[in-house]
Amino acid sequence: MIVFLILNALSYAGAYAMTHFSSPDQWRLGFPRPDSPQLPSDMGLEYVTQRITISQDEWLETWLIPAQNASPSGTVLLFPGNGGSKAKQLLAPTGVFHRLGYDTLLVDFRGVGGSSGDTTTLGIREAKDVALALSYAEHSNLQRPFVLYGVSMGSAAILRAIAREGIDPDAVILELPFARLVDAVRSRLRAIRVPTFPLAEMLVFWGSVQHRFNGFTHNPVAYAKQVGVPALLLHGKFDKWTTVAEIEQIFENFRGFKQLTIFPNAGHNLLVTVDQDYWQQSVNQFLEGSLSTEAIGADSAGLVKIHAG
Repeated sequence: MIVFLILNALSYAGAYAMTHFSSPDQWRLGFPRPDSPQLPSDMGLEYVTQRITISQDEWLETWLIPAQNASPSGTVLLFPGNGGSKAKQLLAPTGVFHRLGYDTLLVDFRGVGGSSGDTTTLGIREAKDVALALSYAEHSNLQRPFVLYGVSMGSAAILRAIAREGIDPDAVILELPFARLVDAVRSRLRAIRVPTFPLAEMLVFWGSVQHRFNGFTHNPVAYAKQVGVPALLLHGKFDKWTTVAEIEQIFENFRGFKQLTIFPNAGHNLLVTVDQDYWQQSVNQFLEGSLSTEAIGADSAGLVKIHAG
């Protein structure tokens, strides 16, 4: 009984630390709150800071970076991974989308950067943020087509937003998603040489209790079955958090035009920083092929493109 109580206490504290951020002036369990140390202007990009109001006390902060030309090819909405912000994880891919002629809207999830809050739900509440950002883009008369791009947890949030929030973007680009939340927790425990059972299940359980969600059903591999829009999946061959086999399961579940690109020399890294030319080539090929009249609305037969680097 003593061991059981100790394990639960440690799991409760661990789940709290994994899903809360602390500011420099606070002393509390949690990772340092992700900030925005860099601005688009540092890259020579003009931008406008905007807020998407959720309630009186909640908002999402965004950066809108217009395309270089007066007639943009569309709008890309970008979402960061866990522990990231629009400055830390989204400026590098934004530079490529900017060169390709797209308006870009960089979004901080609640809890990070310039947005309100100090918690993360690992893609569950963040799915609502994705839906809010897409609705905002639609009502702001930004140029279609709307392409959603996410990194890691941002990809999981996009997939959940399609499956659970009913959003309908024109295409999605998903980088380094995890397949199942409990498996993602297991992989992180293995990395620090901690037994995964029953700790992974206990961490997911207590995180679910703290934030009032069911983490055991937070499975992007299942959400992928609801994705009928064109989808590009980007992954690193040596990603220690998600295996190539799990990525292929997600890929197989997509129902529409789809493309998989595996980076042969990358792990769980921001892939545009590993091989920018290969990343741009893959993204550009996908956008040119998927946003054509023939590809939009077509089923996956004959439209599957697999790129193994």
